[in-house]
Amino acid sequence: KDIEYIRSYYYNKKEDTRFSSSVGKFVGFTEQGVKYAAAWNKDASLLSAMKARKEVYCLHNIQIKYDNAL
Repeated sequence: KDIEYIRSYYYNKKEDTRFSSSVGKFVGFTEQGVKYAAAWNKDASLLSAMKARKEVYCLHNIQIKYDNAL
């Protein structure tokens, strides 16, 4: 429940755009990032793929990481 997949994109050491699985869409933080986010959010297949990464990557690996930590 409390696992979140975040993918951030940077340009010139500033966070430009971010996808967060808890929000379910891209968010832009710069003028250009807002444009990228708007374009990417229109692509349903891209959003589905990004949302699936939480289950494919995070949920698959969390048990492995948790067991190793203990």
